[in-house]
Amino acid sequence: MPVSLLALALSAFAIGTTEFVIMGLLPEVAGDLHVSIPSAGWLISGYALGVAIGAPVMALLTARLPRKRTLTLLMSIFIIGNILCALAYSYNLLMLARIVTALCHGAFFGIGSVVAASLVAPGRQASAVALMFTGLTLANVLGVPLGTWFGQLYGWRATFGGVAVIGVLAFMALIVSLPTNKDEKPVHLGSEISALANGKLWLSLLMTVCFAAAMFALFSYIAPLLLQVTGISNRGVSWTLFLIGAGLTVGNIIGGRLADWKVSFSLMLSFALIALFSLAFSWTSHGLWLAEITLFLWAMATFATVPGLQINVVRHGKEAPNLVSTLNIAAFNVGNALGAWVGGAVIEGGYGLTAVPVAAALLAAVGLMVCLITFRRAGGEAQPVRA
Repeated sequence: MPVSLLALALSAFAIGTTEFVIMGLLPEVAGDLHVSIPSAGWLISGYALGVAIGAPVMALLTARLPRKRTLTLLMSIFIIGNILCALAYSYNLLMLARIVTALCHGAFFGIGSVVAASLVAPGRQASAVALMFTGLTLANVLGVPLGTWFGQLYGWRATFGGVAVIGVLAFMALIVSLPTNKDEKPVHLGSEISALANGKLWLSLLMTVCFAAAMFALFSYIAPLLLQVTGISNRGVSWTLFLIGAGLTVGNIIGGRLADWKVSFSLMLSFALIALFSLAFSWTSHGLWLAEITLFLWAMATFATVPGLQINVVRHGKEAPNLVSTLNIAAFNVGNALGAWVGGAVIEGGYGLTAVPVAAALLAAVGLMVCLITFRRAGGEAQPVRA
């Protein structure tokens, strides 16, 4: 694998940390800004909607720029957004800062995954994308638990300041290591948009929405669930987030290998396991060790899905890889917002925190159905994109 993939992975680490660390700091943010936990959860949904709206817009605005210049520009927006988060002194200002940060997210992951796939042979594209997304999973292994711990000690604003520093390092790594592709052809907006007239592509995007909704219905409220149901301490939440991050990392690597072999099998298996482990957690959440084991297995199943989803969408929209890959990240964050809303609605509806994993399992089951319909209508798998 090319060394330049490490710069993409470092950038993914920074972006993943700022997206997910808010979940570990939800009680601290809610208490400091004097809002309820479900209201603080809207900071997750607001970020996700910012990605969903900003991703295709940023992809189209930067369509004529070289991909290397686009990625460095997007990382600059990311740094500014995190500085604004660190300086925010009210709920509304923090929401605005999160949306600014989110503008870079979707386009960066979308275009970055296209760059990652272009650096390797067709038979290793899913593994290359998985390596880039390893930065995202390591954000959960290291960034989120350390950021949560740091925020609990020095205040949640300090965490976002630290993420801004990581963003500067990633920016420098991108400039130094990413190759300049002199043969890169300019993108024509008409052809990019016309590529969207593909029913198989939209089914694949719907699959991504269902996946993210199932994941974030549970993950968005993992801290209060662990504190109030499992009964662990704040420090225990940080260690559990570390364990979840380890499961995400392992699952991401396995998912890349499976998707290189057979995308359809990889996705159907992952959706089935997400539903199974989510449902199991509604029961195992009452016991410490059973909860930890279940969450690790849930995390493995969850991120084993990511490489296959990304490659599947690009294959069905290969005439416009930048835009469709970015749209997949937007779809992921539409599901993120939907899942966070579903979890909050379950809590506010009086069903209790243990009903949240059940709702997540139902969303995963819907995703499995969409997956089955997608590959049945597609008549098999789309062909790999040639570098």
